[in-house]
Amino acid sequence: MKKIFFVAVLSLGSLTAFAQDGEEIAGEATQIAVAQDDFSEIETSNLPEAVATAVSTDYASATISKAYVNKQEQYKMEVTLEDGTTGTIYADKDGNWIEL
Repeated sequence: MKKIFFVAVLSLGSLTAFAQDGEEIAGEATQIAVAQDDFSEIETSNLPEAVATAVSTDYASATISKAYVNKQEQYKMEVTLEDGTTGTIYADKDGNWIEL
């Protein structure tokens, strides 16, 4: 009788040990936020005179490669300096520099 009880306990113990699928690994959720700046590309010739003057005054060696505008009439310009470095600058419609 003791042997039957012992076998039953071992069987039940081994079945519950195999019933587990393994460790549950909590996956890390990666969230990617894409900032949409709502700028539309325009021709560099369509920049307001105040913005073009501000660029030529403060960045004399810069050439504007691309220009963008948003609904608030803020301008985003990709510029390249003579030494090959590039950057992005922002100005309002009056040629005042802004940070976005």
